[in-house]
Amino acid sequence: MKRFALIALPYSWLLALFLVPFLIVFKISLSDTALAIPPYTPNLDLSAGWQGIKDFFAGLDVENFTFLTTDSLYWKAYLSSLKIAVTSTFLTLLVAYPIAYGMSRAPDEWRPTLMMLIILPFWTSFLIRVYSWKAILAQEGLLNQVLLALGVIDTPLTILNTNTAVYIGIIYTYLPFMVLPLYAALEKLDETLLEAAEDLGCTRMKAFWLVTLPLSKQGIIAGSFLVFIPVMGEFVIPTLLGGSDTLMIGKVLWEEFFSNRDWPVASAVAIILLLILIVPIVLFIKTEEKEWEGET
Repeated sequence: MKRFALIALPYSWLLALFLVPFLIVFKISLSDTALAIPPYTPNLDLSAGWQGIKDFFAGLDVENFTFLTTDSLYWKAYLSSLKIAVTSTFLTLLVAYPIAYGMSRAPDEWRPTLMMLIILPFWTSFLIRVYSWKAILAQEGLLNQVLLALGVIDTPLTILNTNTAVYIGIIYTYLPFMVLPLYAALEKLDETLLEAAEDLGCTRMKAFWLVTLPLSKQGIIAGSFLVFIPVMGEFVIPTLLGGSDTLMIGKVLWEEFFSNRDWPVASAVAIILLLILIVPIVLFIKTEEKEWEGET
């Protein structure tokens, strides 16, 4: 009973906050659009008894999923989101690895301070932090003013409302999610292994590629998943920093839900997005399980 009580709480949490909402969204994705409240049909009418239940299931279909395959907007949005998510995850890794490496090699008394500086942006609203980049990246913004003052450029750069601005916003926002797993992996690295590699004739760079990088693989995988999964469905950053050419599935979902009021199609889009993300989520869980098994 104690074991059951121990696992019942997290499973109840998943049931209430994941499975039940998923089933609701899945049911809506099988419905048809209607000018009603809620804006879809059929709705389960228990007062009609068994006939109401039969009418409810008879009204469900997969037309919305079929529609997604006929309109190029949706698969282009999925591919564009996948491209942006993969690219931004790789760029975030390139930026985060030197930071995490430097933190892991810093004196012990400095590490808590450096950790706090990484976490510090979370003390400010996510929306405010992203919106502030509009003022930084605008043609008359801080970045162009500094570059013009230094003589690096002659005319202001057009960065805002481009994919470049989206990448900058994603890297800045999700950098801590990449740094922290990398730091956790690099901090546990046994430095005597590097000394042994150098004693055997490896240069510092070669020792890094042969020893440090492979031993930090778990941190790289965990950080990459923690960035890739939320970026796939990102809405705020492409809306505020991207332009009309920035196509991401999160923006499409917003348009379908709130502009077109087409909840069934939006739900179908969300279900497919979830199915796409299940693959990296399962891989992430398996990786974490192997890491725990290795430690025990």
